[in-house]
Amino acid sequence: MTKAEVRALIEEIGIVPAVRVAGRELACFAANAVYHGGIPVAEITMTVPDALGVIAELRTSHPDMVVGAGTVLDAATAKKCLDAGALFLTSPGFLPEVVEVAIRHGVAVFPGALSPSEVIAAWNAGSDFVKIFPCDPVGSYHYIRTLKAPLPQILLIASGGVTQHTASDFIAAGASALGIGTELIPAEALQKRKETQIHELARRFLGMVKEARAKANHVI
Repeated sequence: MTKAEVRALIEEIGIVPAVRVAGRELACFAANAVYHGGIPVAEITMTVPDALGVIAELRTSHPDMVVGAGTVLDAATAKKCLDAGALFLTSPGFLPEVVEVAIRHGVAVFPGALSPSEVIAAWNAGSDFVKIFPCDPVGSYHYIRTLKAPLPQILLIASGGVTQHTASDFIAAGASALGIGTELIPAEALQKRKETQIHELARRFLGMVKEARAKANHVI
């Protein structure tokens, strides 16, 4: 899958599930659950034990799934993630060396940023998206709307505080996609292996994104 195809799929789906769990088996369960719930995208964070192994396993079992690496904090880790098969790299902050590795290898990348200066710097460095993290403490979806006013050309992924109550608002505010963790993959569903609960949440969030986009297009 090419970088352009990865970027297009993330834009189309509008959701990047963040898998941050305590074990390899749990990570595979979570990623498989969101996949079968209709979201063929998963960010496996480097805080997951044997995260590289999880990425490699998912890339083999689901060739059509956009599996990426999250919480990538340095160039060496970025390269290991790409070697494992990661199709995108993301991090909680703007780390130029990680962006450089992704660009050099033709892989999608969306670093984290918060201030307007960080957002502009990350975009100018060649990022495919800029992940606004954490959204909740700085004004939630209102902050996304504020950033999009002077920076309409920058594709933003809202992360950190996206819930069922705010997902539609983030899309309406201009977010191209949503980074969602425990609201999509709850601890209880993981502990009790409630795959159908994750399926339902996936469908619910997908519906919110679709509906919010339809309303926005209608207004335009």
